[in-house]
Amino acid sequence: MKKSKLLTTAILILSLILSTGCSKHTDKVSATSETTSIADSNNTVSAETNNDLEAVGKVDVEKGLFNVELTIPANFVGEQTQEELNKMCEEKGYNSITLNDDGSATYVLTKQQHKEMMEELKNTINSSMSEMVDSEDYPNYTNVTANEDFTEFEITTKSSELAMAETFSVLAFYMYGGMYNVFNGTDIDNITVKFINADTGEVISTTNSKDMEK
Repeated sequence: MKKSKLLTTAILILSLILSTGCSKHTDKVSATSETTSIADSNNTVSAETNNDLEAVGKVDVEKGLFNVELTIPANFVGEQTQEELNKMCEEKGYNSITLNDDGSATYVLTKQQHKEMMEELKNTINSSMSEMVDSEDYPNYTNVTANEDFTEFEITTKSSELAMAETFSVLAFYMYGGMYNVFNGTDIDNITVKFINADTGEVISTTNSKDMEK
């Protein structure tokens, strides 16, 4: 998966999340994504891509008794001013959006709004995975599934050896799993992606996000 497509998907999902509706917090949950970077043909990690993906993992989630607070990193806030965020807040019915000194923005949601947001995010990820099957980018994929918290992915493919596009698609699954758990305020140690041959049932490849940190 190309960098631009990966980041575009991330931004689209973030846009979906932030258009859900917003309202304060008590106990802080530090959420860190297990996303990683693309390796080129020489297995050299791309630092630039790694930084872009890690930006998704810098979302902070604070859960209180009745409310949830999300702090979105500057990478995804862009050049928006406080006035523009106030306008968005009014249009979308948010309680508040605060532009912080470091360029990040803090959104406040009720617990119910956060629950609805996570359900919509889950549906969006599942839809994105379904669209990968027999697509132009992944013509050999016959099925793509994940467990409930998107920490384990299984992809069945007609390939006996993974093509480069299939290998790079691991990043998308790391991103999906990382983003879901970041916004859910849950800490995860690893995301596993397993490729299975559709004809033989043989496991072609198993990758773990934690290994990319070594």
